[in-house]
Amino acid sequence: MSEPLTNDPNMEEESFADLFENFSSDATQDVRVGDKVGGRIINIGSRTVFIELGPGREGIVDKEELLNEEGEFPFAEGDELELYVVRRTESEIRLSKAVSGRGGLEVLENAYRDRLPVEGVVRETCKGGFRVEVLKQRAFCPVSQIDSRYVENPEEYVGSTFSFLITKFEEGGRNIVISRRDLLMQEQAVAIEAFRERTRPGDELEGTVSRLMGYGAFVELVPGIEGMVHISELSWSRVGHAEEVVSVGETVRVKVLKIEDMDKPGQVRISLSMKQCQGDPWDTIDETFKEGDKVSGRVTRCMDFGAFVEIAPGVEGLVHISEMSYVKRVHRSDELVQPGDVVSVMIKTIDAQQRRIGLSLRDAAGDPWLDVAEKYQPGQKVTGTLEKKEQFGFFVQLEPGITGLLPKSRISRSERSSELDRLNPGDQFEVSVEEVRAGERKISLGTGEGRESEDWKQFQKPAAPTGAGNGVGFGSLGAKLQQAMQEKNKKN
Repeated sequence: MSEPLTNDPNMEEESFADLFENFSSDATQDVRVGDKVGGRIINIGSRTVFIELGPGREGIVDKEELLNEEGEFPFAEGDELELYVVRRTESEIRLSKAVSGRGGLEVLENAYRDRLPVEGVVRETCKGGFRVEVLKQRAFCPVSQIDSRYVENPEEYVGSTFSFLITKFEEGGRNIVISRRDLLMQEQAVAIEAFRERTRPGDELEGTVSRLMGYGAFVELVPGIEGMVHISELSWSRVGHAEEVVSVGETVRVKVLKIEDMDKPGQVRISLSMKQCQGDPWDTIDETFKEGDKVSGRVTRCMDFGAFVEIAPGVEGLVHISEMSYVKRVHRSDELVQPGDVVSVMIKTIDAQQRRIGLSLRDAAGDPWLDVAEKYQPGQKVTGTLEKKEQFGFFVQLEPGITGLLPKSRISRSERSSELDRLNPGDQFEVSVEEVRAGERKISLGTGEGRESEDWKQFQKPAAPTGAGNGVGFGSLGAKLQQAMQEKNKKN
């Protein structure tokens, strides 16, 4: 037979007392004022009745409350009853049969005095707040006290059941004011303390989007505790409005950036980030893109000097104004593209350290000058469109991106000079290709009058001597004139 751990009866008695006290204390923790509980009668006294509510847990109800209409006590030990908890202390649970009338008011008065929560149903809105039914009694909850946050739509609370604290109990229960906010703040302070003990900046958590604001989104991390994701931390992409990225009720993964105390005791400001859970796209930019790649992107901003294009979430490149187009003279980027446009671009340069990418719209579309030497041959006649008149000549578009120059000297020598002078930008007319210099992106044009051009060349070409005394000939035209003069002299 084993020996007892101790032979001291006092220690045994103290240990048993401690255990009983702890057991009794624990047994009453889940009983709240207003709860409906079931129990068995274990003792009937002259004024009170003891009810066993469970192992190690008892309640007391006034015997008078259980009398029937004839004033008789109709119960015996062992009978089962259902009663309401009207008061609770560390040593006693007070029960009552009534949930309305004097009994209901007593419950509420005790709850007011002991700062214990009661359950109520929001019946309707009224001026300045809500009418709430609490234990068959009417109470008033100010709109500022129905929640811990600003109430935008009071109607959304109607019909809901919440726990409240009674903040005012006057005129025998005719004036009852309650607050859910006070209770939420108490619960929140406890929850925040527990949250801070187990959470550190850098932790990643899951939460539910609870509200969207112009500056970001609020995410509920645990019941009663919200953090805020600033609009700049929603995505690596540029975000104009939070609803572009998330919606209320959506489950998201966030990273805790900061946990800061606020001016009000028990409240904290929690800063969160969604984009930092996804990794910085610039860390792998060299693996994702290569110079010369042709990709699609979305125009995010248009500036005088060019347009920014997002080619991946959080990765923007610049299309400089000089890289906008081969086929059009662009003075401002918004002449060609607008924010939101999806465009094809070619990656020209990548600087991962400086987070810069140079892009080209025109190279993605292709350079029309690449095959211009094959398409346009000297002497070829084509129809062009007058782009612009200058003192030194006309700029003539042969096709989008291909413009040639018709010099003023050729226009003035043309038989159509007056006709050409009357042309306006946008008019079409025939020209001839004189010279193509594709490497310099230049094409010289003529008026297309081939015979006059040939005569002029013949006039400029030196002719062989035609007779004695003639040092230098005048070409075929000069020879013809000299011959005509000689024949005229012979006739004379």
